[in-house]
Amino acid sequence: MSFNTIYLTLMSVRNAPRLPLIFLLMIHGVSSVDWGVSYSPSHICALKHSSVIMSCSYTYPTGYKIEKVFWTRNPEQGKEPPDLSKDPEYSQRLQYLGDKQQNCTIRLSHVTQKDQHMYYFRFITVKPKDKWIGTPGVTLTVTDLQVEAPENVTEGYNVSLTCKSSCTLTDRATFIWYRNSQPLTERRDGNNQLLLQSVRREDAGRYSCALHGHTYISPAAQLTVSFQPGADRNISDPSEDTYTALELQSTTSDLYNTFATVRPRPPEDS
Repeated sequence: MSFNTIYLTLMSVRNAPRLPLIFLLMIHGVSSVDWGVSYSPSHICALKHSSVIMSCSYTYPTGYKIEKVFWTRNPEQGKEPPDLSKDPEYSQRLQYLGDKQQNCTIRLSHVTQKDQHMYYFRFITVKPKDKWIGTPGVTLTVTDLQVEAPENVTEGYNVSLTCKSSCTLTDRATFIWYRNSQPLTERRDGNNQLLLQSVRREDAGRYSCALHGHTYISPAAQLTVSFQPGADRNISDPSEDTYTALELQSTTSDLYNTFATVRPRPPEDS
């Protein structure tokens, strides 16, 4: 190749239009802006023994083919994270609702406090080095229910019982109340509270709460209702030397028409 040919070639390259940097990165397959995993919500508070939906979507560059998808927890640096669907603790409770395109949603059923972890979605393409894990993941907190109530209340007063959880439940909750294991048919609740107005002795008992549509019921809390001091209950105890009897007052057909209090006669000396 002559000097003139080399010179003309260099000049052609120098004068050629410059390609955008993003276009050059996409040609060489080094773009990372198209890789990602999105969780909604990223924090979930679920009731003990309930089922949880972890909504998830993922993206990757055009032209890639997904080979494997799975969920994992507590990944260790430098190690391939385990597939939860192969874990005996999860295999019967975890259901993948997504696909190998964009949806990575799962359902986890019968959750307990042991399931409190951060969970991650992992996908692998047909190219061995092209894999992705969505960090940070979904944080799952599992709560039970507890009834907060005064131990003793005086009748005639108003009282409020509260169904409490350790975190704010993600799903919209409708509370159900029980007294002595029997559901209260009348609705006297406000949000997670049961309002008892002018309590009576009949309101005493063991109160528990639950969420509509769930089988889990909270431990019961005892509510005791005491008599109001000074209340007139029309209760009289006869003395030892008196008794109540019917005394004949007339010879009409209504012979026993008058109540009278009669004192017993002292025994006669023999």
